[in-house]
Amino acid sequence: MKIKWFGHACFLITSSEGVRILTDPFDPSVGYKVPEAEADIVTTSHDHYDHNYLGAVIGDYVHLNSPGSFNEKGINIIGISTYHDDEQGKKRGKNVVYVYEIDGLRVCHLGDLGHILTDEQIKEIGRTDVLLLPVGGTYTIDYEQAAELVSLMDPKLVIPMHFKTSALSFPIDKVDKFLARMGSANSLGSQELEIDPVSFNPVTKVVVLDYE
Repeated sequence: MKIKWFGHACFLITSSEGVRILTDPFDPSVGYKVPEAEADIVTTSHDHYDHNYLGAVIGDYVHLNSPGSFNEKGINIIGISTYHDDEQGKKRGKNVVYVYEIDGLRVCHLGDLGHILTDEQIKEIGRTDVLLLPVGGTYTIDYEQAAELVSLMDPKLVIPMHFKTSALSFPIDKVDKFLARMGSANSLGSQELEIDPVSFNPVTKVVVLDYE
């Protein structure tokens, strides 16, 4: 399995059989280079311009944007209803957390989660091998809440997302506060991470990807 980060909350996850899943594509105003990625499946966690720009997607794809249980291209996917804020959606609406079963591993993308997950939601998500976790605050959980979720969900590997970079003008935190809170991280200096599900047993809990 390969996980490639285009910036913000947008990843291209490719299975060993070549099935491509694109998460939360963003429009040109966000600041990152729009990926223009080929995909078989596209998931959008909510209907905001920095997470739902289907103009970035090339090819004939299936679009998922709601809670439920799905099987597309041989990939089992579940969507769990959550909120974009800590007031049950009153400020920013709903958010869908997606879990993808790929090559025997479970990858969880939290979208623009704005609150600590309930015990019931964590149970619904189930085992998490790789967690794609917003850490920037303001529009999502902040770095302290993100660290709390890592403790609650106990993923094998965490990849931070939705944090401030030189390409992004949003008033959110850089990844540094989260890394300091976690105490240990590995910066790959690469946009892409390849995971062998047979030998997957990461030494470092947190891996930071570059966006280009």
